[in-house]
Amino acid sequence: MEHIVIIGNGIAGVSAARHIRKLSDKKITIVSAETEYFFSRTALMYVYMGHMKFKHIQPYENWFWKKNRIDLVQGYVTKIDANRKEIVLENTTISYDKLIIATGSKPNKFGWPGQDLQGVQGLYSKQDLDNLEKNAPNKEQCKRAVIVGGGLIGIEMAEMLRSRKIPVTFLVREESFWNGVLPKGESALINEHIEEHHIDLRLGTNLKEIIADEHGCAKAVVTDKGDTIACTVVGLTAGVSPNVDFLKETDIEIGRGVLVNRFLETNNKDIYAIGDCAEQREAIGQRRTIEAVWYTGRMMGETVAQTICGNPLEYKPGHWFNSAKFLDIEYQTYGWVFSEQSKNEYEEHFHWRHAKEKICITIAFHKETKQFLGINTFGIRMRHAIFDRWLTQEKNMDYVMEYLKDANFDPEFYKQYESEIISKYNATYGTTITAKKKSWKRIFNNV
Repeated sequence: MEHIVIIGNGIAGVSAARHIRKLSDKKITIVSAETEYFFSRTALMYVYMGHMKFKHIQPYENWFWKKNRIDLVQGYVTKIDANRKEIVLENTTISYDKLIIATGSKPNKFGWPGQDLQGVQGLYSKQDLDNLEKNAPNKEQCKRAVIVGGGLIGIEMAEMLRSRKIPVTFLVREESFWNGVLPKGESALINEHIEEHHIDLRLGTNLKEIIADEHGCAKAVVTDKGDTIACTVVGLTAGVSPNVDFLKETDIEIGRGVLVNRFLETNNKDIYAIGDCAEQREAIGQRRTIEAVWYTGRMMGETVAQTICGNPLEYKPGHWFNSAKFLDIEYQTYGWVFSEQSKNEYEEHFHWRHAKEKICITIAFHKETKQFLGINTFGIRMRHAIFDRWLTQEKNMDYVMEYLKDANFDPEFYKQYESEIISKYNATYGTTITAKKKSWKRIFNNV
């Protein structure tokens, strides 16, 4: 019986295992050093905040794995021997017929003095959650935390700590929060929102050093502005990198991640890579060659399962989309809306922001053809399927404005903002568009 070994039990690896089992009777083994059972990494914050217990973020009951004949092995993989088709763990070896590398990401460290002190940590793994519970159980034992890095993980960690009333200083090297991704209007909105949540936001500020106390624990950080900030917890959230160091002595080709083709195959026969650790040899459209995103990991797992089970399938993730929360503001993005530093010369942005509430949208379109390119929404829920269809159909901006109500996913009694958005659009571009009444036929019947 063919043996499929998967290194990593995150969403990518588990999705591959589940779909291989749906399609075949192959022997499946998942190897992971992090936890015995798969859990939802994006929900770790809610365990710390008391909204859930850890068992609640495990999507499958413990009996699921045995029932579905998926063997689980806990341990670190120290070596892959592609010639002998074996992986080497600390105390054993496992033979495979096909191998899937799904080892995910690791937090970035940039050689800061003191970065390995006790109390200095990331927020990625179950072990990180356990460490934060130990290092910052309450405001009495953690007088202040300093978070380094202005991305989604950083703002999640800030929200977690503030839920226990722990003072937080947030060091962001950029001049505005996440302005390498967000257009300036949205970045400015999030700056304001962070400060309104009593987080000490310090923009344009870099970490220089973490100072130790006499016990080898963090007691303060020094910034490049010359400030010394007393703290007992330092959150390093300056992005993540593919977790591939253990492959450096093998002949598996790596760049920043494990290099793969469109079928998620490496340069070694019968070895594949998926999820955060995989790097496309050639970018797919405008996507990054490495995408540390939950849903792309799931899609890669489903795709590679088809190939392994005799139905070779290219990885085609479709139009870009993502969602997140900035404290209590929901964020969605569909298509491409680039920041000022990154946007294409043909790209124009229409931005609307509510006068009082933390609600805004930015729509990107082609300056000359007015083709709809993408949309960011903050505080308004929109329908993924609608925007996915409009992107495929290459609708123009006037059409998007006219039928924007169809995309609104907020409940019936939520306040609607389409009229205000269209009024600003008309005033900006000299159009006379009026909103069409929401049509369920258009929404669900692809018309």
